Amino acid sequence: MASNALSRLANLHRHFRITKSSTGKGGSNDNASMGTIKISPDVTTALANGKAVVALESTIISHGMPYPQNLETAKEVEAIVREKGAVPATIGILEGIPCIGLNNEELERLAKLGTTARKISRRDIAHVVATRSSGGTTVSATMIFASMVGISIFVTGGIGGVHKHGESTMDISSDLTELGRTPITIVSAGVKSILDIPRTLEYLETQGVSVVSYQTDDFPAFFSEKSGCKAPCQLDSPEECARLIEVNRKLDLKSGILIAIPIPKEHSVSGNIIESAIQTALREASDKGITGSAETPYLLSRVNELTGGASLESNIALVKNNAALGAQIAVALSQIQDHSSSS
Repeated sequence: MASNALSRLANLHRHFRITKSSTGKGGSNDNASMGTIKISPDVTTALANGKAVVALESTIISHGMPYPQNLETAKEVEAIVREKGAVPATIGILEGIPCIGLNNEELERLAKLGTTARKISRRDIAHVVATRSSGGTTVSATMIFASMVGISIFVTGGIGGVHKHGESTMDISSDLTELGRTPITIVSAGVKSILDIPRTLEYLETQGVSVVSYQTDDFPAFFSEKSGCKAPCQLDSPEECARLIEVNRKLDLKSGILIAIPIPKEHSVSGNIIESAIQTALREASDKGITGSAETPYLLSRVNELTGGASLESNIALVKNNAALGAQIAVALSQIQDHSSSS
C-alpha cells in the first residue's frame, strides 16, 4: 500500500506545478512555465488517494460539435463520470499549459474557441506548448498526458484508425501507434466508421494492442453496433475489464488496451444509411483535396449533414454510454488495486 501511494505521489510531484502566466515580454517566468502541467485539485486529490479517475479528450469539444452544444455535452459527460463514482479529468492545452482536469471556465474557453483552436496530436504538443497556443487534445495526446500522471482509463467516442485507401496513402492515425506504446485503456464505441475497420484491427494487432469487445463478439463500428469483424476477445463486466487492465500493468507490457462498447441499440443509425453517407462524404473529401488531420472532422460533419443530424445525436449518445462504462471500470480497477495493496 505504501509503495503504491509513494509511486502515485512521485508521479504527481514530477508534473504538478501551477504557475501564473507572466504578462511581460521575454520574462524568466514565461520560460519557467514551459513544460509545466497543471492538474486540477480534485484530480490531484483523487490520484494521490488511489481513487478512480477517468481522462476525457477535448477535440470533441473544440472540433466535434458547435457551441454551445459542445460545452453542454462536455459537462453532461463529466456529470455521468461523477455519478458512476469516478473523477473526470478533461485534458486540453490552454495558452501553452497542458491542463489535466479543466474547470468550468476552462471548458467554456475551449468550447468558444471551437475549430480556431489547434487539434493536438503527439506531433503537435511541443509546438503548441512552445508557442503558448491553445487547443483540444486528440486521443494520442490525451493518452500521453493521462499516462504521465498515472491515469489508467480514458473515454472517447471512437478512436482513429487506418483511413480508406490507407494502403496507398499511408494515412494512419497516430492513435494506433500511441496505443502500442502507452499503457492506457481506452473505452470507445470502437473505430470511427468512416475508416477501414478490418485494416485498423490488423494494425492494432501489429502494435500489440489488446482489443476487447464489451458483451459482444462483433467489433462495434461507432454509429452501428456491429462492423462484421470478429473481436479478438470479449469481456462482459467492468470487473473483468479491470482485471485485464491490472494484469497488463503488472506484467509491464507497456502497451495500451482498447475496450469497444457498442452504441446503445436505440441510438444506432441504420448501417445502410450511414454507409451511403460515408461513401458520399469520402468522394467529396477526395474531390476537394481534404486530407490529413482535416479529413476526419470534415467527414463527421458531412455525414451528420447527410443523415439530417442523426449521426451527431448518435455521437453524443455513444460518448455518454462510453463514459458510464469507463467510470465503472475505473472504480472496479481502484478497488482491485486497493485490495492488492492491503493484502
